[in-house]
Amino acid sequence: MFWQTSRFQVDLDRPKVMGVVNITPDSFSDGGRYPTTSSALRHCEQLLTQGAHILDIGGESTRPGSPPVPLEEEIARVVPVVRHAVSLGVPISVDTYKPQVMRAVLDLGADIINDIWALRQPGATNVIASYPDCGVCLMHMHRDPQTMQLSPMEGDVTSQVLSFLELSAQSLLARGVKKAQIVLDPGIGFGKTVAQNFALLRYQRALLVAGFPVLAGWSRKSSLGAVTDRPVDERMVPSIAAALLAVERGACVLRVHDVRDTVAALAVLEAMQNA
Repeated sequence: MFWQTSRFQVDLDRPKVMGVVNITPDSFSDGGRYPTTSSALRHCEQLLTQGAHILDIGGESTRPGSPPVPLEEEIARVVPVVRHAVSLGVPISVDTYKPQVMRAVLDLGADIINDIWALRQPGATNVIASYPDCGVCLMHMHRDPQTMQLSPMEGDVTSQVLSFLELSAQSLLARGVKKAQIVLDPGIGFGKTVAQNFALLRYQRALLVAGFPVLAGWSRKSSLGAVTDRPVDERMVPSIAAALLAVERGACVLRVHDVRDTVAALAVLEAMQNA
């Protein structure tokens, strides 16, 4: 199995680690740490030395309650970093839901669009359909970042997430996007209760029936803090535990902040599986 992206075919037979690069002042975990192009690029390079296979660059926080960032500001944050990051030799993902940002970064050579809205913003699907090989990650989100945790989902979360992601993927296929370009993300923490997030982890294999690779984004999430009573900067161990459980349940891509330790944990899991 592979993920077709603009410049790379990403082999998903072994789990891939996607390192998070937030160029934001207010992200829940590392907001404000990489405010300039040079600091963000140094972080990109550091994540690669730690073993990241993919870099995910974002210019707008989507934590619960976060306000939207104006288009011009997001472009000013993201484009200079992407312009240099595409020379680093790995797939570059951009975390955005704005069609104008998608087009700008894909024109620079970005490989993947990682969209929390699953291309529901007007014009987003048209952008993806006009770049024949770009990868796309479709995420499930209940409501929007401003309201998603004020009124979380109700009922059977796994079946609802599966249905949404299947419909989103099928609509892309109908526009001529190839199956190999699409990865699905259940959207841990995006409009779900703590119990629902862990239900998605427990029953994650149910999402595989859609026929697409699954990306898991548990890194430092508040649900891990809820069950461990640890603040966000002390959630590396629970994050890695959730990541390994996600891989055992079929996840092919892990979106993480703690790249080095996640890569080490995956090496242990692989050694056990190969023994």
